[in-house]
Amino acid sequence: MSALEKLARISEQDYLAFELTAECRHEYVDGYIYAMAGANERHNRISLNIGFHLRAAARGSRCGVFLNDMKLSIDKGRTYYYPDVMLACDPNDKEPLFKEQPCLLAEVLSSGTAAIDRREKLMAYQKIPSLRYYLIVASDCERVDYFVRDSNGDWQTAALDAGEKLTVSYDAYQAVFQLADIYEDVVFD
Repeated sequence: MSALEKLARISEQDYLAFELTAECRHEYVDGYIYAMAGANERHNRISLNIGFHLRAAARGSRCGVFLNDMKLSIDKGRTYYYPDVMLACDPNDKEPLFKEQPCLLAEVLSSGTAAIDRREKLMAYQKIPSLRYYLIVASDCERVDYFVRDSNGDWQTAALDAGEKLTVSYDAYQAVFQLADIYEDVVFD
């Protein structure tokens, strides 16, 4: 029988320093780090398609679009995730290693991340005051579930239908998506 070992917790500062030189990315949740797996071609194409449309709309604005290498700090540094796509428009969100005030987050599902993206991250992301949109995007078929915070602060959810347009707006910023935009050049086996 093997001996049990105590899991080591690390501080936020140690995590941030470690991540600067790590060979792979790690997410940080309440003192524990979790290595992240790489993504396949469909995952990358989908993320890039979303990022492309967000970035095209952000040109000349204060909004920044980030793909999978920008950390998101949640709960005053207790949690750090690497969203697949992030739109941040708050001019005060100036930290170069992470963002804290996104207005849109998108996660592209894989078999290893689907449960986390649909439960853990959904709950964590909906607590971010600045967040208005969360997209959960399938990578094995054309399906996008999206969550939108309404003017009362309540979350509404729906699936994006073929032909339907999803408008993402934040102050003067506006981007419009359809399923065809998100899945452009994506091939399903």
